[in-house]
Amino acid sequence: MNGGVSIHVVDVASGRVAQGMGVSIGAVGQASILEGNVDERGLLPLLETLGVCFGVGVYEVRLQVAAFYRARGASIADTPFLDELVYRFGIGDAREHYHLPFKLTAWGVSCFRGGA
Repeated sequence: MNGGVSIHVVDVASGRVAQGMGVSIGAVGQASILEGNVDERGLLPLLETLGVCFGVGVYEVRLQVAAFYRARGASIADTPFLDELVYRFGIGDAREHYHLPFKLTAWGVSCFRGGA
C-alpha cells in the first residue's frame, strides 16, 4: 500500500476490536477528512480509499473513548479519565503509509506507527 493512513482500534480490556467507537481524522485546523465508527475488523471504514487526501502535514485522530465505554455499560465518571482522545501525528513523506494501531482501555492508550 502506498501513501495514506489506516487506523485499527482494539479494546484491550475486553480483548476485542472497539467496534462502534466513534473516530474522526483530519488535518489540524481543518474539517475532518472522515468521520465514522470502527467496524467489525477494528478499522475505520473507507479510510483506505482516501490516501490522496493525506499530504505532508499534521493530522489529528479523535477517538470517542468515554462514549464507547458508556455505551457498553461501563461505569464512567461524569469527568472521565479519557473522554475524547486526540492523537496528533505528522506525515513527513506522503508516499509512505502510516498505520496507527490504537490499543486502549477507559484508563490508557498505546499507539505507534505500525507497518513502517
